[in-house]
Amino acid sequence: MYTINEMYSLEHTMAGEYLSRFTYPWEALAGIKAEIIRLGERLDKEEYTESAPQVWVHKTAKVAPTAYLGAPCIIGAETEVRHCAFIRGSALVGKGCVVGNSTELKNVILFDGVQVPHYNYVGDSILGYLSHMGAGSITSNVKSDKTLVVVRNADEAIETGLKKMGAMLGDHVEVGCNSVLNPGTVIGAGSNVYPLSSVRGVVPANSIHKQNGTVVTKR
Repeated sequence: MYTINEMYSLEHTMAGEYLSRFTYPWEALAGIKAEIIRLGERLDKEEYTESAPQVWVHKTAKVAPTAYLGAPCIIGAETEVRHCAFIRGSALVGKGCVVGNSTELKNVILFDGVQVPHYNYVGDSILGYLSHMGAGSITSNVKSDKTLVVVRNADEAIETGLKKMGAMLGDHVEVGCNSVLNPGTVIGAGSNVYPLSSVRGVVPANSIHKQNGTVVTKR
C-alpha cells in the first residue's frame, strides 16, 4: 500500500522516470538534488528562465518578489510562489502548484497541482498529484532522539536508514489545518487527515485519519 506505484501517478511529475527506479518513495530522497540539476540542465530555454545558477522558473509561473528561491530548484508552469515563500533548495515543484505565504520547502518533490498555500513546512518529503496541506500543517522530518526513521504499519517496521524523512503523501491526499505529520508518515492516495491531527506511521489509501488517531475506511 505504500510503494511508489501504489501511491503515485508518475505522469504528473517531471521526476517520473527517476521515481520509477525505486520501490518505496523515501528511497528517492537522497538523490533529489542531483536529479533536479540533471533535469534543469536539459530544460527548454524557450520555456524556462534560469533566474539564478541552478534555479529554473517556467515563464508562465508567478513568483512574488519577496519569495526566496534557493538552488537547485525547478518551478513548473503556471505555478504560483507567493509572498515570503522560502524555498531552501533541492525542490522540484510541478506545474499548477501553489507555494504560499511563509511556506518553506527543502529536499522535496511536489507533483503537479500540489497546494501548500499557508504557513507550511515541507522537508524531505514527496507530495503526490493534487495533494493539499491545510494552513499551518507541517512535516516533521527529524525524530526528537535523532535516531533513524522507521516506517511503521501495525506490526510491520521498515528501516529507512534515514535520519531525515518527512512525509510521503499519495495522490489526492488532504491534510487538515495545523496537523503534524511525524517523521516516517506515509499517507495513501485519496486519504484525508482531520485538522489538528498528529499522524504517525502508515495511513492506508482511501481512509480518514481522525484527531484521536483512529483510522477508518472511506465509505
